[in-house]
Amino acid sequence: MTPNPRERLIVALDVANVREADAMVERLGDAVSFYKIGYQLAFGGGLPLAEALVRAGKQVFLDMKLHDIGNSVAGGVASVARMGVTFLTVHAFPQTMKAAVEARAGSALKILAVTVLTSYDDIDLSESGYQMSVDDLVARRAQQASDIGVDGLVCSPEEASPLRLVVGPEMLFVTPGIRPAGAASGDQKRVATPSQAIAAGADYLVVGRPITGASDPKAMAEKIVAEISAASQGGP
Repeated sequence: MTPNPRERLIVALDVANVREADAMVERLGDAVSFYKIGYQLAFGGGLPLAEALVRAGKQVFLDMKLHDIGNSVAGGVASVARMGVTFLTVHAFPQTMKAAVEARAGSALKILAVTVLTSYDDIDLSESGYQMSVDDLVARRAQQASDIGVDGLVCSPEEASPLRLVVGPEMLFVTPGIRPAGAASGDQKRVATPSQAIAAGADYLVVGRPITGASDPKAMAEKIVAEISAASQGGP
């Protein structure tokens, strides 16, 4: 079942500490029901915050991008599953994905695979030793994720439509690099507006600085939710 427009917006709490995160959550209030916690905040007290948000009725996307030997990944995933968060990311390497899918069995945790980071382009891949384009590597890893039973993919908006042809309609697509019209792209090289991402087939949109850096974060969040709603209904 498709989530409501407010649940499709995930606000990235890319702040330095829990105090700043708590203040942002307070400012956003009921405008936001889903939050992402990544490395910066997780290592600054964000894991207890994740559990507190879950207890408060919010959903949490724990963006840890796990990648290690199978036993280590499995142990980490099992611990995260007990926290009650909704999403956890792993890198889309087959051994890592298999360990994560097996370890989350019996829980409500959904595993998302990160195919290729949205800050990478073809030149970055070449410099890393890959002899293929971003599009080709994303498609290959997406197919592997689907075959293994991963719940969803983290992909750029421009990748969503072609990836549906690879993995079918069931996998969740979570898209970072979302910027309202006129906003700076920052360090993301593959970006789109909320309307463009929804039109391309994204299920969830991750938005950070355009909301958390706004003079009125709640108003910006509400504006993006309205855009998601309009796009979901086929509006402009």
